[in-house]
Amino acid sequence: MFSSQSLEEISKARERWRQAATAAPEQPGLHETLSGIPISRVYTPLDLDGADYLRDTGLPGQYPFLRGIHATGYRGRPWTIRMFAGYGTAEETNQRFKFLLQHGETGLSVAFDMPTLYGFDPDDPRAAGEFGKCGVAVSSLADMEVLFDGIPLDQITTSMTINAPAAVIWAMYLAMAEKRGIPLEKLGGTIQNDILKEYIAQNEYVFPPEPSMRLVVDTIEFGARHVPAWNPISISGYHVREAGANAVQELAFTLANGMEYVRWCQQRGLDVDQFASRISFFFNIHNHFFEEIAKFRAARRIWAREMKETFGARQERSWWMRFHAQTAGCTLTAQQPENNIVRVALQALAAVMGGCQSLHTNSLDEAWALPSEKAALLALRTQQIIAGETGVTETVDPLGGSYYIEALTNDIEQRAYEYLHRIDQQGGVLQCIYNGFFVREIAEASYKYQREMESGQRRMVGINEFGSEERVDIPLLKVDKEGERRHLERLNSVRRSRSSREVTEGLGQLRQAAKVGENLMPPILEAVKSYATLGEMMDVLREAFGEYRAQGMA
Repeated sequence: MFSSQSLEEISKARERWRQAATAAPEQPGLHETLSGIPISRVYTPLDLDGADYLRDTGLPGQYPFLRGIHATGYRGRPWTIRMFAGYGTAEETNQRFKFLLQHGETGLSVAFDMPTLYGFDPDDPRAAGEFGKCGVAVSSLADMEVLFDGIPLDQITTSMTINAPAAVIWAMYLAMAEKRGIPLEKLGGTIQNDILKEYIAQNEYVFPPEPSMRLVVDTIEFGARHVPAWNPISISGYHVREAGANAVQELAFTLANGMEYVRWCQQRGLDVDQFASRISFFFNIHNHFFEEIAKFRAARRIWAREMKETFGARQERSWWMRFHAQTAGCTLTAQQPENNIVRVALQALAAVMGGCQSLHTNSLDEAWALPSEKAALLALRTQQIIAGETGVTETVDPLGGSYYIEALTNDIEQRAYEYLHRIDQQGGVLQCIYNGFFVREIAEASYKYQREMESGQRRMVGINEFGSEERVDIPLLKVDKEGERRHLERLNSVRRSRSSREVTEGLGQLRQAAKVGENLMPPILEAVKSYATLGEMMDVLREAFGEYRAQGMA
């Protein structure tokens, strides 16, 4: 981009500047990103030496999509404002959905409670004490019908954060829509369904990795054939980051998982262009503003290159990385919780600068409890102010061309590829799960960050500087025990009123399909329509596949 003569002149000028600036004082600090990438005092064209703009950067909407997958950016379409919500009963969460939609949310995002995430019915002894605490309880098709009562499913998109029982919960959503007369091809949304990251970071797995991967491929295959506007998987770096990973690890491990799903689908016999355009991603937005922007830009370029060159995708949409982003829950503080408003706003701005397609902003009180209605509304308004008042939506990739951003993007990409090579050398993603590689890497990064915080090298207002003894008064949202009673009454009513013969037949067909290797989505759908419960269906699969117990780290 610069002539050899220009670069030589810049090099000499920079050296003169460096000598003159050597004696200038600097504030103490690490002067590196959260991933440990050193940050120079200044960046110049020399940091991009050898770059080919059209090959390496390009224009928005053009390969390699570094600057965004859409030529018009947010001028063509704003990101989807998708606030994560769910607690207690289906009735309570339905009210929260309607409240958020009434105040300008443009897409739904469902949080499920712990028994649902593990595939238990709420009256199972293993679910005791966990009803509705971190999300909504869904035990059968009847709960799904209540959860989305009065919501126009063919006019909005719905995202559901669930993994091990994802196929069953998705089937409930599909069956509920069909009962309302909405064709499957009219449904849009996302089911997270990223089981690999559960073994790496979040630990909400049920079955061993191999049958779990079979279930994921079953949903991708079924979606490609019957629910074409749905994303049957959202590969999640968010939870990897929340477990303690740094930005480079989050990116590398997420991309490795994504490529592993593509391999399994191709081994099933699916053409890559049959399903790749419906693969989506989900990333964390941490505190280092510029590193997060660079991470998103690098993610798009790596994914486009790998889908085109490694997996042979021919269609341009198959090269796109489309991603949802959420502000970092692990950065929320119980101390001085109003500070979280500022953190969330800056993190959200980084996601927008990085070109997200969908965004959730955390509420100020989430370090204490489920978000109150007032706090959730303030988090929603944060996105609306960014979208409508700051001007950042007027141009695509507004920080593109910054010597710092471009150099940081390249550095993150290089470091991510180093991790991808290390994973390949050890035999791939599943082998790295079994040998504990991911867990060790995340633990080391988490330990490094904690040491930096404790030593004061990393600063956090209200934690290791500018503390306060002021009493915190946060109204806490609590799960109503009466709601649990009503939920159990509905569950028992469903068990009494359904056809025992249809349930038995449906569960039997599911058991047989699991044994012979058929796609499990059709029998799951039939069992769901008979009002078999989540726990009943998951127990059939537990019997067929067994349950996974993680090995200790070597």
